Parts: sequence; C-alpha cells; structure tokens
Amino acid sequence: MSVSDVGASISCAACRATLRSGGRDALSVLLVGRLRIPVVGCDDHLDRFATTCALGGDGSTDLLDHRPAGGIPCPSCRLAPRRPEQAIVPVGDGAVAVVACPSHRDEVVDRFNSGARARQQLPTDLPFDDERDRAE
Repeated sequence: MSVSDVGASISCAACRATLRSGGRDALSVLLVGRLRIPVVGCDDHLDRFATTCALGGDGSTDLLDHRPAGGIPCPSCRLAPRRPEQAIVPVGDGAVAVVACPSHRDEVVDRFNSGARARQQLPTDLPFDDERDRAE
C-alpha cells in the first residue's frame, strides 16, 4: 500500500489524516539499532510500531518527534520524503509510513514483522495496555 492509496482500509482517522498530509511536520524519527528512519502515523500507532520493533531485535528503539542531533545519516533516507510513493505498514487498525530508502525500509519492516511474531508467542496472561495490543 502507498500513501496515495490511504483510504477506508485504515480505520484510524488520525492515521489517515497524518498520512495524507505528508508534510514535514508529520515526520517522526525512529531510532532502531544504528538506523534513524523517518516515519509517519498518529502518535498511538507510531508508539505501537516502535514497541513492536523493539521486540524484533536487540538494542533500544526510540521514537522522536523531531530530527535527532546529527540528522539522518543516509542520504537516500533524507531524500525519501520527497518521493510520492512510500511503503505503508499496517499496525492494528492504523498504519505507519516508513519513509526511508528501500534497504533501510526493508530492514525496519523485517524487524517490525519479527516483533509481531514475538508478540504472538507471548503468554496471554501477561498484562496488556489495552485490548488492541492483544490483536496484533
């Protein structure tokens, strides 16, 4: 799915609005391992995306609502927001756009998918923040 395809398939109105706006103000930065990846989505689904990425690998995962000191080191990732088509990752009833070069995008999406598989293997008697976390 691409940003231009955002529509009824995404239930979260905040995600739809943020993904459609596509402005620089909508960008957050995901710090995952050694990567600094621009991402777009509503605050709730960005947090859930980052938490799931943290389950999918070693090292910390942080989400910033501003560009980090030193910026984004990959020149292709820095230019990615100017491309009209971006990959959209479904997160529960919302979605997150990973606005990065293909190599870094695939690395982060793979980590998210690994985290989602790990979350499914967690015992169901663990406390969850809300019912939506159980659905992922």
